[in-house]
Amino acid sequence: MDNNIYVTQSTATETLPKIPGPAGLRRPPVLAVGVMIWLGSEFMFFSGLFAAFFTIRAHAAHWPPPGTNLDYVQASIFSVILLASSATMQKAVFLIEKGHKDQAKRWLILTFIMGFMFVGNQLYEWITLPFSPSSNVYGSLFFIMSGLHGLHVLLGLVAMLGLLGRISGKEPDPGEVSVFQGVSYYWHFVDFMWIGLFSCLFILS
Repeated sequence: MDNNIYVTQSTATETLPKIPGPAGLRRPPVLAVGVMIWLGSEFMFFSGLFAAFFTIRAHAAHWPPPGTNLDYVQASIFSVILLASSATMQKAVFLIEKGHKDQAKRWLILTFIMGFMFVGNQLYEWITLPFSPSSNVYGSLFFIMSGLHGLHVLLGLVAMLGLLGRISGKEPDPGEVSVFQGVSYYWHFVDFMWIGLFSCLFILS
């Protein structure tokens, strides 16, 4: 009977399709999994901000309060730039996975420039806005929510600089692909969160 079980198991094993590629590529890197778990906690953090926003908005007599004029066109343009940087980042990931480090570096630099432009525009908005965090409750929410997101974008830019330094070496680095993927997950998350924040602060307001 044991022989029959062995034969059955061997036959089943032989009929299983073989997955092409190195065995190490069949499962996600530990670093990427850790980043995704951390981003889950970040998602809960931003969810709290959204909950506070909608709660305050629901109890406000007028929303937004008078005097909270925003430049919707300018904000929309730089929002598109930030969202487009997600595509350039993913392009860099595809290239680094194929071993094209020089091309991946160029796309990563382009992503950095686009993210830097978004942060620069946000700083300009803060300086030129006709209201401040102490003007009204909308002003407080605007500066808190956009400021925290801007801080996350800034951290992403710092991570890109570190990534550029890592892939600039001539020696092969077996861990650079997983680090690249981890940074890209974070950048996609930052872009995704801005869709919700832009909707709350600009479109729904």
